[in-house]
Amino acid sequence: MGSASSLFYSSNDKEKQTLHRRITPSSEQFEEQQERWNALADHLTTDLRERSGYSIRTWLQGSYKFGTQTRPVRLGEEFDIDLGIYYVWKGSRDDGDHDPQTLKGFVRDSLVAYAADNPDDVLEVAPSKPRCERIRFKGDFHIDVPAYHLEPDLDARSLATRDGWEDSDPKAIYIWFRDSFDDIERAKVRRQIRYLKAWVALKFAETDRPSSILLTVLIAEAARDLGQLLADDEAMRDLVEHITERLEDDWQVPNPVDPDENLVRMSSQQMQVFTRALSDLLDVASRACEAETDFAAADIWQEAFEHLFPMPEGQQALVEMARWLPVRSVMPEIRVTAVSRNNPQGGRFTDMNRIGPIPKDCDIYFEVVNPGQLPANSSVAWMVRNEGGEAENTNDLGHFAGLGLTANERSAYRGTHYMDCVVKIGSQTVAMRRVPVTITGIAMPRRNPAARPDYVRLRGRK
Repeated sequence: MGSASSLFYSSNDKEKQTLHRRITPSSEQFEEQQERWNALADHLTTDLRERSGYSIRTWLQGSYKFGTQTRPVRLGEEFDIDLGIYYVWKGSRDDGDHDPQTLKGFVRDSLVAYAADNPDDVLEVAPSKPRCERIRFKGDFHIDVPAYHLEPDLDARSLATRDGWEDSDPKAIYIWFRDSFDDIERAKVRRQIRYLKAWVALKFAETDRPSSILLTVLIAEAARDLGQLLADDEAMRDLVEHITERLEDDWQVPNPVDPDENLVRMSSQQMQVFTRALSDLLDVASRACEAETDFAAADIWQEAFEHLFPMPEGQQALVEMARWLPVRSVMPEIRVTAVSRNNPQGGRFTDMNRIGPIPKDCDIYFEVVNPGQLPANSSVAWMVRNEGGEAENTNDLGHFAGLGLTANERSAYRGTHYMDCVVKIGSQTVAMRRVPVTITGIAMPRRNPAARPDYVRLRGRK
């Protein structure tokens, strides 16, 4: 077992900060999404029956159905849900009364109508996509709505696209995935898919990312080839190694339920970048699994997972950090100052190596005050790691906060969060300081305005 397996996933403590917890939607987010797609599905079922004259079925698909959905990795990005619409008629897809473009257009028109009736929930119906329509909701998520023909007797499906009919059966590939593993192994594989998807979201622009279904198949087939998986950190290393070797030989990844379909829809240049990045991830995973302490391993894993990867906490973690860091390392001493935006004169707080409790809406200034004691040629990097329900439900779990002896942030979410200050020489960490930032649930009241003269206060009275 690697040194950081408990930082990937903990079956005993659901409240523990782990990578899996930090990338998985909260129960509140799951419930909100479910309410929205249920309401939308009810509308589409009724409205599209009237528009098309056909019976309508819906089927939730994609990452939500597979149990591999991840939260957005950065503030402002969106959850993705796939809600399939199925026009039902007997016979072939070409026997219907409408061509695929018309059926897809019905979906768009129905979404526009739904948006007009629900302005408090819906942001917009996005520009049409070749293979689906998209509706964006407040709360940072969207629902993609592909349209299909369903032949009920044969249980056969075809996707209606901008360019015509396309062979596509999301149910078949879901059943393939479900039946490939027993319950215990399937849960492990789902976690590994989430890890890889989170890494991809951190390292690639949206237009250059491999698709979710491609990542799912790569992980699932690698897991079947490897057999029983080890602890999550070592399993990540082994799976990435297997995938890297596979893609070095061949960029073809056939759909397991339709071998004529290649799931790779990226350009050659994009695939080259992806395979190089996988090699880099394998290097990170290999070094991390060889680390002697969980602190050392976590420091390496954050090269791949950035602020999403948690650092160890508690007194034992401090002991391990002292054992892992160079003997002569000097810890950075950090002065922390928080100033209320609403009341700069009365709302000023200062402390060393910690701050709080402080109110929301403060500007927070971090400064290393002993730079002369740090090693020569060292650099200082800052990483924000947010925790707690407010940060999770806003999808703001942190970010890289810059280089240098100072950093600035703002208090926004109730709870205890961390500013991690890391001192490096080259790529080696030589010192680290975790600065807890405790924030209360309220903002400081605005400073009372100066009293006005009576003649001003009386003005306007009748």
